[in-house]
Amino acid sequence: MKPRTIVHALLSAGLGFFTAGRVAFADLPQGAPASGSQNITTSGVQPHTLGTILTAKDLNARLSWQPVTTIGETADSSLATVFIDPARQFQSILGFGGAFTEAAALTWQKMGPTNQAAIIDAYFNTTNGNNYTLCRTHINSCDFSASNYAYDEVAGDTELKHFSIGRDERALLPMIKAALAVSKTPFKLFATPWSPPAWMKTNGEMNHGGKLKPEYRQAWADYFVRYIQEYKKQGIDVWGLTSQNEPEANSPWDNCLYTPAEHRDFIRDYLGPTLQRAQLQKVKLMAWDHNRDDMVEYADVMYSDPVASRYIWGTAYHWYSDGAFQNMAMHHDAWPEKPLLATEGCQDGGAHIGDWGMGERYATAIINDLNRWSVGWVDWNLVLDENGGPNHANNFCSAPIIADTRHDRLLFQSSYYYIGHFTRFIRPGAKRILCTSSQSNIEAAACVNPDGMVAVVVLNRTDQTAKFNLMSLKTVNPVMLPGHSIATFLLNRQDL
Repeated sequence: MKPRTIVHALLSAGLGFFTAGRVAFADLPQGAPASGSQNITTSGVQPHTLGTILTAKDLNARLSWQPVTTIGETADSSLATVFIDPARQFQSILGFGGAFTEAAALTWQKMGPTNQAAIIDAYFNTTNGNNYTLCRTHINSCDFSASNYAYDEVAGDTELKHFSIGRDERALLPMIKAALAVSKTPFKLFATPWSPPAWMKTNGEMNHGGKLKPEYRQAWADYFVRYIQEYKKQGIDVWGLTSQNEPEANSPWDNCLYTPAEHRDFIRDYLGPTLQRAQLQKVKLMAWDHNRDDMVEYADVMYSDPVASRYIWGTAYHWYSDGAFQNMAMHHDAWPEKPLLATEGCQDGGAHIGDWGMGERYATAIINDLNRWSVGWVDWNLVLDENGGPNHANNFCSAPIIADTRHDRLLFQSSYYYIGHFTRFIRPGAKRILCTSSQSNIEAAACVNPDGMVAVVVLNRTDQTAKFNLMSLKTVNPVMLPGHSIATFLLNRQDL
């Protein structure tokens, strides 16, 4: 008889094999380990074994290791299938992470030293944190700043004699530096402007739309270079830039509007050449940085111009509006040489403390994005206060960690754990591999890491237990996934 796994035996007996985690969701005691679980690494997953890490709403499991089981070869023909083939490889993964905003930094500073360290460890510690490797920040203010501000607010100062990042030195830079001190492999940081200084814009303010005045296009391009140089003086390397946050959004907070042609021309004639003259051509320049819905139309204008296209590394996008995942596949079909990177997503409308559906929304988006060629995924604010702020426009949002600043307490949300199922086990340089599910209620994506460890992330958003065969060309493992849960399965490539 071919070997049967312990999991299969439990399944045949009608028993679930997952055990409960050790801490309560959204109510970690002060000073508790950020992950709420044991050391989360791929070590200990030996050849011929299946490692499983589980987060489940009703089992109180949060990134919790399950008993390691033996890989089997016997399928249960009555079950659905999640099939993987590590020989079929696609895009390389750049990384995962979140955003350093002034709001996040101010919230971080309001916490006591223990919880300040816990926040940084929760995201950047390689042993018990989410191990972020790709992060975003803002140039000038964004909506998640305490107020509008620019680095140079002296009207007409095209030579940028009054340029200063002094505002960032109060909170934002200290938080970034604290994270870099913990990050074992320093994360890549990219920066995004929401608006040029008010004096550079047609409406004379940083909010409510407006466009970059043509006479200030060169000064605005120089502004990017000066920002990179000033951050370098602080010991912080800027890996990449997006040229404008949400260029089609006319909102009550910081923004600047561009048509596709205006955006193309600014990059082609000003920003691209200016970065090159400053010997910053290795900085990855991304265009669009708005939702999936119009990304193909916008990219077609950008990339049809060979000069503009030469300066642009790839396309950044957000998750707001409808899913429109099909546009990512169309984008890849048209421009396979241009990477796609998810650069912002969050749950708006307040803090949503204790909302389990938030984590599921993240996991669905990440799975769909990875399966449609995204090279990484970057969340929005790393941490916010109990109101989902601060925010000078009062458009409060949630974050994976909510800080109760009144009681110096950290509330880890479902999104923190769901995101961790990807960030902890899919490392930079991993390759997405062939992964398919036979049923739409079982969502899955898989990657093989540089060390040969295969990570398969499977999501069940339904109320019912999902039963399926985790199958490769050589192995089969019948498993069960509780309702409203996510699991990462770890296997050695040599076994598959």
